[in-house]
Amino acid sequence: MEKEQNEMNCCGKDYHYHKKWHGSRGGGGGGAIYCLGVIGAAVFFIGKATTFWLGALGLLKAFFWPAIFVYEVCKLLIK
Repeated sequence: MEKEQNEMNCCGKDYHYHKKWHGSRGGGGGGAIYCLGVIGAAVFFIGKATTFWLGALGLLKAFFWPAIFVYEVCKLLIK
């Protein structure tokens, strides 16, 4: 009986049911912002490309721009 009470929660359901509906909260907006950033960067880099391979490189840059940005900011902060 005690084990059953410990496994109950706010829903009155078992642990797995509770985890399915109440498990992960918050932090969901970062993915949408990153996605918009990738799309914007891809449009920018591909729009500036003059050849196919520069467009392909621009697409790769679009996915990795946050890492490049953080690296450049860290370089500026160290100076």
